[in-house]
Amino acid sequence: MDSENITIRPTQIDEYGFTENLTREAFWNVYRPGCLEHYLLRCIRSCGDYMPELDLVLERNGTIIGHIIYVRAEIEIDSGDKLPIMTFGPISIDPQYKRQGYGTMLLRQSMEIARRLGTGALAITGNIDFYGNSSFFVGKSSGIRYRDDPDADYFLVAELKKGFLDGVSGAFSEPPCYNVDPADAEEYDKSFPPKQKLKLPGQLV
Repeated sequence: MDSENITIRPTQIDEYGFTENLTREAFWNVYRPGCLEHYLLRCIRSCGDYMPELDLVLERNGTIIGHIIYVRAEIEIDSGDKLPIMTFGPISIDPQYKRQGYGTMLLRQSMEIARRLGTGALAITGNIDFYGNSSFFVGKSSGIRYRDDPDADYFLVAELKKGFLDGVSGAFSEPPCYNVDPADAEEYDKSFPPKQKLKLPGQLV
């Protein structure tokens, strides 16, 4: 990577379609036959919790090969209060550049931008083997639960401000824009070039 020109910058409106296709390519047949993530990206951009300042692309030598998007979220504290935080995803890397460090680079830079914007913490569902290298830890270990599965080891949080989650006990649910209808996603996918859906080992659905 030393000889590469890497730029991480906000996504332009005329690049939305490109990033949706990049996301489709990145997730196709990964978690299910086909994917939903490109439609999710479209839904996020039309929701009230969308953070355009944190809709970011990673360029390698002038070509977009990565994308990440953030959404305002909250922890419902057991006392009844709500603590504003953020969540993010999908995070997408062009398949030919996966497992080369670009995803980590994009994640960490975006986390720093979120911190500078005043975000105190992040919560996501994901693989600790990847996210653990970027300061994420299992939420239930600190008293923060995933509402849909309180014992989940895949529910992760990260502090962007030291001590922000000290003494916090509560539950997290993804913002409503993450609850996409698979039938709507299937219909939306028809606007893209046809791709073969495959049932593969390791898929979640």
